[in-house]
Amino acid sequence: MVLSCVRFLAIVLTALALVPAGAHLFELPGKIALSQDDYLIVQEIYRGWSLFGFVLVGALTATLVLTVMLYGRGWPFTLACIAFLLVTATLAIFFIGAYPANQATSDWTLAPPNWRDLRSQWEYGHALNAVLTFVALCLLVLEAVLSGRRTQV
Repeated sequence: MVLSCVRFLAIVLTALALVPAGAHLFELPGKIALSQDDYLIVQEIYRGWSLFGFVLVGALTATLVLTVMLYGRGWPFTLACIAFLLVTATLAIFFIGAYPANQATSDWTLAPPNWRDLRSQWEYGHALNAVLTFVALCLLVLEAVLSGRRTQV
């Protein structure tokens, strides 16, 4: 029962983490060519989105706990472990790419001379995180499906 609850939490929290990541991915084509003034205006919509960090930390924690609980169980462990590593990678990518861009632009309230480079770093980092989060979610669902089939047989 505990394993099922942890599995459920890992899937739900990873799915919730995909919401802002997916939004970033799908808005990229429309934002990447914006002028400096227009881009700074559009970036204002992200005020308060940092609260999604709690969801990402929850997804990271739940996937770690799931991975530990599945240790020694073959494919279920491997799938959960890869999902955990992918969620971890999204945090690393954020702190390597988006966070420094946020700092350099005072959360996109000003545009330094290299703002285009910072925009690319920010946009493509978030897009990559969307892909990684989606793959992590797929792996968690696959693990749950395969584990469910194993117990039914």
